[in-house]
Amino acid sequence: MIPLLILLLGIVIVVGMIVGLRINAFVALITAAIVISILSPGEWSIRIARVATSFGATAGSIGIVIAMAAVIGVTMMSSGAADRVVQAFIRFLGQERGSPALAASGFVLSIPVFFDTVFYLLIPLARSMFSQTGRNYLKYVIAIAAGAAATHALVPPTPGPLVIAENLSIDLGTMILVGACVALPATVLGLFYAGWLDRRMPVPMRDVPGVEITTPQLSQLPNLGLSVLPIALPILLIAGKTVFLPLLGSDTVLVRWILVLGDANMALLLAAIASTALYIHMRRPSRKELSTVIEQSLMSGGLIILITSAGGTFGAMLKEAQIGPAISGLFAGSSGTSGIGMLLLGFGIASLLKFAQGSSTVAMITASAMLAAIITPESLNFNVVYLGTAIGAGSLVGAWMNDSGFWIYSKMSGLTEVETLKSWSVLLVILGVSAGITSLVLSIFLPLT
Repeated sequence: MIPLLILLLGIVIVVGMIVGLRINAFVALITAAIVISILSPGEWSIRIARVATSFGATAGSIGIVIAMAAVIGVTMMSSGAADRVVQAFIRFLGQERGSPALAASGFVLSIPVFFDTVFYLLIPLARSMFSQTGRNYLKYVIAIAAGAAATHALVPPTPGPLVIAENLSIDLGTMILVGACVALPATVLGLFYAGWLDRRMPVPMRDVPGVEITTPQLSQLPNLGLSVLPIALPILLIAGKTVFLPLLGSDTVLVRWILVLGDANMALLLAAIASTALYIHMRRPSRKELSTVIEQSLMSGGLIILITSAGGTFGAMLKEAQIGPAISGLFAGSSGTSGIGMLLLGFGIASLLKFAQGSSTVAMITASAMLAAIITPESLNFNVVYLGTAIGAGSLVGAWMNDSGFWIYSKMSGLTEVETLKSWSVLLVILGVSAGITSLVLSIFLPLT
């Protein structure tokens, strides 16, 4: 069967099952992978087996990291460590700079913690600040969303960027460093938009069931250094491996330790141990309570592992279908044009998938899987990490009422649907486009080849 028709059929299956039939993304992606595998070249005896093999390979690559990240997120929330990080930003920047403090808190916390959890944590602080100042409520709400959404889409170990790195064979440390550099200016632009819209569309703070105005006392929270440790430790270990290993070179004891500790699985495991130990120290839970907290975090991470592994399988089957050679001719020409074309293609595909089915994570997984089947070393004249950040940027554009983040933002902040479209949807366009432009500019002037 013609490879491009196989690709089109795979996209129709994924989007049709998720949007039309409201079926879970895992089932949609694995079904599409099986159909593509059956239609692709190869012995009939392996056409189903290779799907299971690819699924297992992807799960083996990212399963531990996602599971440990889920444990870190839940235990940081339960121990008060996340609250302590937020309080530190507010004390450092001051109440008069409340929106930058909230944006910085969302930016940092959304690296290991899922977006909806971060927003739920920070929205009471936005309400508390409005109660004290009587103004800028919408500015505070948008600031939280700007920081949290940017790193959610661009910085591992959040599942979407993590799978982008896995699918495109991007060094994880490089993805963390470059993703943060791309997310930062996007967040700053989001803050400017927050101030601009707040002046032109003042929004009152409305009562929201279940959301209380709370400000935890510092005496009830852990030490700042210990609170930051579960976030800083894996970033330093993974990024340190990326930075220092090329400089050291030879096979020494130090190099061996860097290889072990800088491995993403080990780094996240150590961070999860540190976060869990802090939770035990602060809350003194019973064995049953501790077991429940860990199990809940692993259950939330389990579904993400299934979806991301299915996405990796989908991409592997596209490779079996020879999608890459079929599409590469469309981007023939000079190497520079081809590389820029790939960035635009990755951004565009992720945006269309986001608009069609609502989930940024599914958009990142599917788009990166498709691009992994297309790109070759000759098709890019820059580090593939910029294609990864372009896909992450594209996954932010196109947020509307089929996006779960739309309703989390709307219902927890007390905004109407129209106010949410004007603030949340436009904000994500600004974040996505600015991050995409930053990726393009960096790929030209800092190719990292």
